[in-house]
Amino acid sequence: MRGSRARRGTRGEVINLRASQDQKALIDRAAMALGRSRSEFMLDSACHEAESVLLDQRYFTLTAQEFTRFAALLDKRPTANVKLRRLLKTRAPWER
Repeated sequence: MRGSRARRGTRGEVINLRASQDQKALIDRAAMALGRSRSEFMLDSACHEAESVLLDQRYFTLTAQEFTRFAALLDKRPTANVKLRRLLKTRAPWER
């Protein structure tokens, strides 16, 4: 999936940014090492980092001990909670 979204769409939008000479040289060397243009390299790298950030918000890893504790907390009955009871009795928006 890496970079595939960037290549699939029409590249009609422009993104401008400023970089130091050292940063530009570093990016150019890396792009050249992969046989890509600076723009391709930067866009693919930015998309990869964006996907990583978003996945970090949804995916996490646990040790076996941490998972056991996490699963036990999920399986535990909730304590008496008026707001939770009200929420569970409320019809979902798509059922209205």
